[in-house]
Amino acid sequence: MKAFGIVGYSGSGKTTLLCALIPYLREAGLRVAAIKATHHDIDWDQPGKDSYRLREAGAEAVLLQGPERCFVVRRSPRHWRTTLDLLGTGLDLVLVEGNKDWPIPKIEVHRPALGRGLWAEQDPQVIAVASDGPLTGPAADTLIRLDLNDPPAIGRYLLTSMGWRITEEP
Repeated sequence: MKAFGIVGYSGSGKTTLLCALIPYLREAGLRVAAIKATHHDIDWDQPGKDSYRLREAGAEAVLLQGPERCFVVRRSPRHWRTTLDLLGTGLDLVLVEGNKDWPIPKIEVHRPALGRGLWAEQDPQVIAVASDGPLTGPAADTLIRLDLNDPPAIGRYLLTSMGWRITEEP
């Protein structure tokens, strides 16, 4: 089981990107789970909420994590698990939105129009930036830039960076 993070500032489109990547990765033959971490107190998912959207997008499992409690929903009859290792049982990939401090490779979702700098400048685990505009700042020249408006290209990059061979386009 491998884990890959999707990080960025609020409103940058992290969940939207995940909802586009999950079907792509499933078509490529992977069993994918998603973790949505938040620093807010949470209740179980409701239509329109990010955790609900991730589940509806086809994630095999979704873990919604808050400061006081966490919730897991799986698309299989197995018992739920609350750790990354147990969540990963039988899965190929866990996509983690949030948990910026986890020591896993990450793609940053960055929208220059939000007026925020690159998170990658403080996180060496960010290996690429998916953006809808040019990158600026000290780290801009050292990062791989992906087109935020091309989720299949981001999916291909994620697959190859995790060591999976792409045999045919999903």
